[in-house]
Amino acid sequence: MSFFDYLKERGYVYQVTNEEEVRKNIDGDKPITFYLGIDPTADSLHIGHFFALMMFRLLQNQGHHGILVIGGATALVGDPTGKSDMRKMMTKETVAHNVAEVKELAKRFIKTDGDNPAIILDNSEWINKHTYVDFLRLVGTHFNVAKMLASEAYAKRLENGGLTFLEMGYMLMQAYDFVYLNRTYGCSLEIGGSDQWGNIVAGTELSRKMNIHDEGKSHAERPDTFGLTCPLLMTKEGKKMGKTESGTLWVARDRTTPFAFYQYFYNIADENTEMLLKLFTDIPTAEIDALCQSDIVAAKRRMAYEVTKLVHGEEEANKAVEAAKALFAKGTDMSDVPTASIEKATLEQGLGILDLVVKVGFIPSKGEARRLIQQNGLSLNGKKVSAPEQQISVADLDKGALLLQKGKKNFLRVILK
Repeated sequence: MSFFDYLKERGYVYQVTNEEEVRKNIDGDKPITFYLGIDPTADSLHIGHFFALMMFRLLQNQGHHGILVIGGATALVGDPTGKSDMRKMMTKETVAHNVAEVKELAKRFIKTDGDNPAIILDNSEWINKHTYVDFLRLVGTHFNVAKMLASEAYAKRLENGGLTFLEMGYMLMQAYDFVYLNRTYGCSLEIGGSDQWGNIVAGTELSRKMNIHDEGKSHAERPDTFGLTCPLLMTKEGKKMGKTESGTLWVARDRTTPFAFYQYFYNIADENTEMLLKLFTDIPTAEIDALCQSDIVAAKRRMAYEVTKLVHGEEEANKAVEAAKALFAKGTDMSDVPTASIEKATLEQGLGILDLVVKVGFIPSKGEARRLIQQNGLSLNGKKVSAPEQQISVADLDKGALLLQKGKKNFLRVILK
């Protein structure tokens, strides 16, 4: 099986600008240079990032040369793709901090030393060198506004009537990244999530247009450019993965503990297990199929362990497994259980169980919480909550905390601020 076919079999290939050429380049005898861009919109990576980072890793392991571009410049503008509202503008200091953090976290996924190390760059290095007018003359002249507005990247912003000129510039900046990398490093392939398709295609088209007008360079110096996207990480129900009761599933341990990370994947619906095993392990597909058919619980346990090990390392993954096994054992240390907090004064005044679970984000609404209680599906400190009217006070604290349980496997530890 060719490497390109392997990527397709495992579920990594979604859109390709020219499948025949991409296949030829990826499966060829000579390594190519490819890149992935990540905007540092936070000082951590989340689950949505590491699908594309896994494809980066696979290409790198195949011998291809990888470049990771952290968008120190593009993050100051904000990608409007799929957004109903304009992204909150960050200060330059915040972006600089985020760039440094994301660089370090990305090293968990990609090789930056040894044989065939990846290069990590910040696009502010080349974008910030241009003046506003110079950049418009260099790049803006190649973009048709009508065509840009027809792009899916701007669809939601246009629907809400709020697309700004600032956001219009995002596509130009990301497209120029590809041109710069193509000319400086011979980069010929951009990879990313399917939500970046419009920006990736813009980069390949800009490269073609600018190279036509730049004579005297050989094909070897300016190789053709192509794009390849992986699908967004979605459940079988069509919902984005990575959203928990307490928020986004982050890679940084101070934001999402390894235990919470493990529990999230262990609690994934059965029908998503096979897909995740194919994406985030190197277990042969035949073995994955057999495991899922014979023992789905064992398959989920293996999947949750492998994904946690990939992100947090073997030691933390082993700890998460042991913590899950001993969750309600006598004397168990509950420090790794997902945690939320409430004001002490709020609890001293008395708080209804419905208000509590909604306030800490354990259940989205009072209506859903009420139904769960009626179905005997909610517990507090190991005891079933029998009535939606139940009041919670400081007297209910057990070892300084409240332990909420939803179903068999979802927990939240509530502490006082």
